[in-house]
Amino acid sequence: MTADAAPAIRPRIPATIWALGFVSLFTDMGSEMVHSLLPVLLTGLGASALTIGLIEGSAEALVLVTKVFSGYISDAIGRRKPLVLLGYGLATAVKPLFPLATSVTMVTTARLLDRFGKGIRGAPRDALVGDLAPAEIRGACFGLRQSMDTVGAVLGPLIAVMLLWGFAASLHTVLWVAVVPGIVAVLLLLKVPEPADTVRKTARLPLSREGLARLGPRFWRLSMLGVLIALARFSEAFLVLRASERHVPLRFIPLVLVVMSVVYTLTAYPIGRLSDRVSRTTLLALGMLALVGADAMLALANGYGLLFLGIAMWGLHMGMTQGLLATLIADVSPVAYRGTAFGVFNLMSGAGLLAASALAGWLWDRNGPPATFWAGAALALIAAVWTLLARNALAPLTADA
Repeated sequence: MTADAAPAIRPRIPATIWALGFVSLFTDMGSEMVHSLLPVLLTGLGASALTIGLIEGSAEALVLVTKVFSGYISDAIGRRKPLVLLGYGLATAVKPLFPLATSVTMVTTARLLDRFGKGIRGAPRDALVGDLAPAEIRGACFGLRQSMDTVGAVLGPLIAVMLLWGFAASLHTVLWVAVVPGIVAVLLLLKVPEPADTVRKTARLPLSREGLARLGPRFWRLSMLGVLIALARFSEAFLVLRASERHVPLRFIPLVLVVMSVVYTLTAYPIGRLSDRVSRTTLLALGMLALVGADAMLALANGYGLLFLGIAMWGLHMGMTQGLLATLIADVSPVAYRGTAFGVFNLMSGAGLLAASALAGWLWDRNGPPATFWAGAALALIAAVWTLLARNALAPLTADA
């Protein structure tokens, strides 16, 4: 066999991506300890389902609006890490506001500041992963970071369950403990250097119609699909509310996000690796069909079995879609404007998520929980069909521009 005939060796995942994965793990550990109990905290303070939906939708929309500007700035200055550090630092700094909160307004303020920090770091971090990931294993790199992030989402609620049940701790004690993982994440990030070869020439893209057109038609087609997918996927807070409405005891409520996140963790990396070999859009469509199944189970659930099976299916859909969407953005956007592309995509998705969460809360209050999940199932089915029809229009760029 000649040297030319030797099989190509797949490159290894860069160490910086592993490091960013661990930072995400610890941050999400603390965030999900809070998130798993947040609907219960808000309900105890007098918030309705519609109010919770508006808070969650607004919080996530703020994340996605902020990503536009943080991604744009990271392109303009040619560096990613300073914004990543600022975002993680802010999210950690506001965590003590949750146990100190005595009103819905205080909780809302804390939630919005926490999500603002996530928005600052999100697009630069994803762009950095796209910069560092070899094209041959781009799906695996995004899948790994997403999977490690979700490991934290498993550990956080499990710690909350342990504290609430095993140590008879109060809800506010759990919220104080949630401060610690964020501190660990920031200290770890301080030790992570930004490699010199990730520093790029500045690429300030004019934030005008003409300037944004440089992102290309493939990017805009993907962004429109992202809006539809966001409309089909409202906040996970409604999974917690459904469990509470089905009389799951308080000490087991955090298991809702544990079950979802375990499945998410176990599927995100394998799906990412698989997407390096098969059609990403086909896998994305299958992920939306998984959401159809999850919504149907949650709408029909009377006992714990179907309830938690639906929650697990929701996690499967997350594992099959979130890393793939990030990979597709990196595939179809010019490398010089990658930070801006991640930000713009997430802004558009944020509008859909805000509308979806508000609609979910309105349907819940007016027609009951099943109506919320049936509406989600219908939108998810439309998104799956659209994804399959658009697969040729979302082909990756042949080379980084």
